[in-house]
Amino acid sequence: MADILEVHHLYKAFGGVKAVVDVSFNLKDGQLLAMIGPNGAGKSTCFNLINGQLRPDHGDIFIMGKNVNGSKPRDVWNLGVGRTFQITSTFASMSVLENVQMAQLSYYKRTKSLLQKVGRLYVDESMALLKLLGIEDQAERACGVLAYGDLKRVELAVALANKPKLLLMDEPTAGMGPSEAQNLMELTKDIVHTQNIGVLFTEHDMAVVFNHADRIIVLNRGELAAEGTPDEVQANEKVKEIYLGHGEPAGIGKKELIPADSKEA
Repeated sequence: MADILEVHHLYKAFGGVKAVVDVSFNLKDGQLLAMIGPNGAGKSTCFNLINGQLRPDHGDIFIMGKNVNGSKPRDVWNLGVGRTFQITSTFASMSVLENVQMAQLSYYKRTKSLLQKVGRLYVDESMALLKLLGIEDQAERACGVLAYGDLKRVELAVALANKPKLLLMDEPTAGMGPSEAQNLMELTKDIVHTQNIGVLFTEHDMAVVFNHADRIIVLNRGELAAEGTPDEVQANEKVKEIYLGHGEPAGIGKKELIPADSKEA
């Protein structure tokens, strides 16, 4: 497997606040890498640095061997990077099919076609993505009336429209029930392995993380606190301290790993 993403000694501060401090990790194609940590650990900053929304103060980010420091989000997207967000971002008044077609128009650099009717453009490609995500029967429905779980699938279809080799997923199961969350991540894992995509995702649901991630990195106060397989991270005493605080029992279950500073149940 080849390295899709390489992060070397990443550093970012906002005034006197050190958001990311000397963070290094890599992601190979066909892997799901989870980035976890308490609130304020630096996860969102890392994502925004990789995606081009922020520029690092120090360090380097390589996507498929290309240094992307200072690249704009559009340039990063053009390299073959897809992204989904914690809060879904779709055109509510447009149909499911039209949302995916819009992403296809951008990928094929046909945005000038927006001046024309787009109904016949990239229908087959868009429907293939909807079928892959199991929502082809929702193609003609407006995104604004979809159930939340289906909306998450539409967003993933849009993210896959540029045939990404790297997919960034920010809390992909936020707001979903346990069954929906597990189904979405099982589907994502199937796509990752069959299409050889590398996925970096953040997630607060530890059941999702430990059931589906191939590797896990743990951030705490902007620093890389641990890295390894789910079993290695689960057994890491430093991780237990970060998530449970001092004096808690060592024998924790995967679904019980909740940040010590979190109010989530």
